[in-house]
Amino acid sequence: MTRLAWTDAMDDTLQRFGRRPEYLLQMLIHLQAAENWLPPPALTALAKALGLPRARVEGVAGFYSFLHTRPVGRYRVLFSDNIIDRMAGSQAMMARLCRNLWLSPGYVSEDGLASVDLTSCTGLGDQGPALLVNGQAVGRLDDVRIDLLCDLIRQQTPLADWPAELFLIDDTIRRRDALLASTTRPGEALQAALAMGRDGWMAQMTASRLRGRGGAGFTTAVKWLACRDAPARQKVVVCNADEGEPGTFKDRELLKSHADLVFEGMALAAWAVGAQRGFVYLRGEYRCLLPGLEATLARRRAEGWLGRSIAGVVGFDFDIEIHLGAGAYVCGEETALLESLEGKRGTPRIRPPFPVTHGYLGRPTVVNNVETLAKCCLIALHGGAAFAATGTAQSAGTKLLSVSGDCPRPGVYEFPFGATVSQVLEACGAQDTIAVQVGGAAGITLAPYEFGRRIAFEDVPTAGAFMVFDSSRDMFEVAHNFVRFFAHESCGFCTPCRVGTAMLADTLDKLAEGKGSPADLIEIEDLDRVLKQASHCGLGSAAPNPVLDGLQKFRPAYERHLMHADFSPAFDLDGALRRARQMTGRDDASAHLPQQAEPSR
Repeated sequence: MTRLAWTDAMDDTLQRFGRRPEYLLQMLIHLQAAENWLPPPALTALAKALGLPRARVEGVAGFYSFLHTRPVGRYRVLFSDNIIDRMAGSQAMMARLCRNLWLSPGYVSEDGLASVDLTSCTGLGDQGPALLVNGQAVGRLDDVRIDLLCDLIRQQTPLADWPAELFLIDDTIRRRDALLASTTRPGEALQAALAMGRDGWMAQMTASRLRGRGGAGFTTAVKWLACRDAPARQKVVVCNADEGEPGTFKDRELLKSHADLVFEGMALAAWAVGAQRGFVYLRGEYRCLLPGLEATLARRRAEGWLGRSIAGVVGFDFDIEIHLGAGAYVCGEETALLESLEGKRGTPRIRPPFPVTHGYLGRPTVVNNVETLAKCCLIALHGGAAFAATGTAQSAGTKLLSVSGDCPRPGVYEFPFGATVSQVLEACGAQDTIAVQVGGAAGITLAPYEFGRRIAFEDVPTAGAFMVFDSSRDMFEVAHNFVRFFAHESCGFCTPCRVGTAMLADTLDKLAEGKGSPADLIEIEDLDRVLKQASHCGLGSAAPNPVLDGLQKFRPAYERHLMHADFSPAFDLDGALRRARQMTGRDDASAHLPQQAEPSR
C-alpha cells in the first residue's frame, strides 16, 4: 500500500466512523479493504487520530484472524477446515488449487497475486466444501469450480466481475414449523405488542417461557426484566449473529430469508426494556449477507418500523446498525462480543457485573441470539400461552437445527422441542449412523444407543448444530479436528485455556501419528479437569468434551492409535493400567480413566 493510498483510505475511514474509539474494529476492517492488509504506518496514523496507544490498535489488529498486519495475496483464499468440509473433500480441493497456482498453504505467491490458508468454519456445512475469497463465500466446490477460480485469479479478474453463481448461497430449509412457516407482515408483531403496552407485552414474554436459542438457554423474560429495571436511562439491544460454532448455519438462513423477523424482534425487545439503540454483530464469514440486511433496515426505516416515533408512538425511538466481526469464535460469548463491539480484543469479561446492568459502554444491554429474537414475533402475534403449548416442560416452542454430514438432505430443520435424535435422522435420510454431534464442537457426541434422547434443554441442549457421521468415519479424527479448532480459537487471555488447549491438541497429534500410549489417555483426563476448573470462560471448559465423549463411547477408535499395542477385543486393560502407572509414577491411574457414559447428561 502506498502512503497516498492508505492516507486516502484513512481520511475516508475517520470520516465514516466519526473518530470514535469504540468503532476501532470497524475502522480496521474498512481500512484494510483498500489494499488487503494493515501496514505499520497506517496503524500508527490511526492510533494518533483516535488518541489511542498504538499498542492497543495493533493488539486489536493482531487479535482477529481476518485482519492482516503482514502482506497477503491480492486474492486471499481461505478453505474451511470444519470436519464436515473435510468429509466433503476440502483437503483435495485445497491441494488442487495450490497445485494449479503453484502455491503452498500459508504463503503468498512471489508476485503477491494470491495466498491460500485455512479458516475454522465458513457457516456453509450444508453446501460444502466451501472457501472464502477476499471475504466472499464460495460453496459446493468441485474440480470444475476450483479450476474456474484459478483461471479468474490468474487473469486478475476483479471479484465484482466473477460469475454470480459462484457466490450463490442456496436456501436449504428442509422442514418448516411455527417460525419458518410464518407469513408475518413487517410491523404486524410490533403493532400487536404496542397495543398491549410495555407491561402487557412483558407479561406475554414471561408466559411464553422462551429460553435463549444461542445455547445457554437463559430465560429471555428474566434477562429483559433485569435490563428494564436497571437504573440507567440509555439502554441497548444487541443481536448476536456471530454464529461461529462448527456445523451451525441456521442463523444464516434466518438472516438471509427472514431478516424482518429478526429486526422486528429487536424492536420488540427495545419496546420492552426502553432501549433506543440496537446492534447486529454479524460474523465476518457472513459478510455476503450485509447488503441485503442493510437494504431491509433501510426499508423498515422508510416504513416507520425503525427510527423516531416508531408506529407513531411518541418516545419510542429505536434504530439498528450492523457491526462486522473479523474471525474470532470466542466473540460468540456475549461479553467477548460486547468487548468487540467496543472496538477491543474479544476477551470475555469477568462476571458480575452482567451485561443487563453493565453492557455496551457500561450501559444496560440485552444480548439475544438471532433465533431468540425472531421467536419473539410469534409470541407477540399469538400470545405467550400459545407459544408455551409447544415443546416440553422446560423447553417451550420449536428449535432450528443445522443438519449436516453423512445424510442426503442437509439443511435447516425446525422441530418442536422434544423431538428425538432418531426423528431428525429419519427426516434428513441418514443411514448407517454411528454418531451424532449435537451442539457443535462444544456439544455432546451421541452413540446409537442414545438416539432415543430428545432435543431439549433438559436432555440434549444445543445451539443448533446437528452433525451426522456414518460407519465410514473415524471418530478419533472427528474429535481431533474439534480439539485443533479450540486450540486455534482460544483468545489466549488465561493460561489454563491458552496452554491447556494446545497441550490437548498436541496429545491428539501424537496419537494421530501412532506414537501414543495409555498414559496419554490418562493425561487427557487431567487436562480436562484443569480446563474445566480454571478456564476464564466456557471455551476452555468445553474444549475436552469431544475427546471425553469419544473415549467413553468410541474408545477403540482411540486405542487403535496407541503405539505397540494389540487392541483386539481381548485388550488387557489391567496390563495397560500397570504400564500407565509405571510410566507416570502414580498409583491412582485408574481413577482418571473415562467411566461408562451416563444415560443422560
